[in-house]
Amino acid sequence: MKSKGIGKSHAKIILIGEHSVVYGQPAIALPLPNVAQTVTITPRDDMQRLIHSSYFDGELTALPAKMNGVGKLVQALIDRFRGNHDYWEMTIDSDLPAERGMGSSAATAIAIVRAFFDYYQQPLNRELLLQLAAVEEEITHRSPSGLDAATAASSSPLWFIRGKLGTPIPMHLNATMVIADTGVAGATREAVTAVHQLLEQSPTSTQETIEHLGQLTKQVQSALQLNEVSQLGQILLAAHHDLQNLGVSNTDLDQLVQVSMDNGALGAKLTGGGRGGCMFALVKTPTEARHLAQTLLDAGARQTWLQPLM
Repeated sequence: MKSKGIGKSHAKIILIGEHSVVYGQPAIALPLPNVAQTVTITPRDDMQRLIHSSYFDGELTALPAKMNGVGKLVQALIDRFRGNHDYWEMTIDSDLPAERGMGSSAATAIAIVRAFFDYYQQPLNRELLLQLAAVEEEITHRSPSGLDAATAASSSPLWFIRGKLGTPIPMHLNATMVIADTGVAGATREAVTAVHQLLEQSPTSTQETIEHLGQLTKQVQSALQLNEVSQLGQILLAAHHDLQNLGVSNTDLDQLVQVSMDNGALGAKLTGGGRGGCMFALVKTPTEARHLAQTLLDAGARQTWLQPLM
């Protein structure tokens, strides 16, 4: 064992394709390295296993129910490394907000797995990393698509189709993303149910909207590669309108999207499950991004992050 094991990961954001990905359409997710998470493991000699985080601080055996996924993952890793007589403390240092569609639980799982493998000085490939991270995600999200974990473990944008591993895609984009938190927890399950009900009530128009989101996703892939920033912004705004029609936005998200467009954004949309959580806007320069971030805070956003998209 090393004197310290370190595992890193980061947030993710769904650029386009949320909800339509459930029905077989592609989605594109972006890693957000500026919104980072680090897990550190250091040994102890007092027969304790402690976890320090912003959500819980105490013994591993006392984890709250909302962290059951973390508990099962940690135990699986202890068993894997035959570490039942090894004692340590784990510190989870995260910039990610929970329940905001930025992949907080998946980023935690990825960082924990990497920290354990670093601590025990064992090699770790991507396939095994995602397999182990799924131990946590299957408890936290029941039937996860795998998108969050795949993106939290990636340094490149991912083209994703449900049931398949994400495929890295090139991005050559001179732009900056401004992400804003509405301060309202996302309601993914509620939003997914709403889309399903809408599909039953109005199958033709709803299916057309879902397929349109799939077409927009394909256009985004091209725009990312060709540095077509203005066109990308228009596509993202069109996707937000589709998501509004599917009933997964809300007044907080719509307000921040509108504020962004009124203040020079090239495009803006909600991200993730919807009914709360985060939105993002696209601007050309870091200076514009800083100005828009402050404007969004003034308009009621709880928190903002900036991510260059070079």
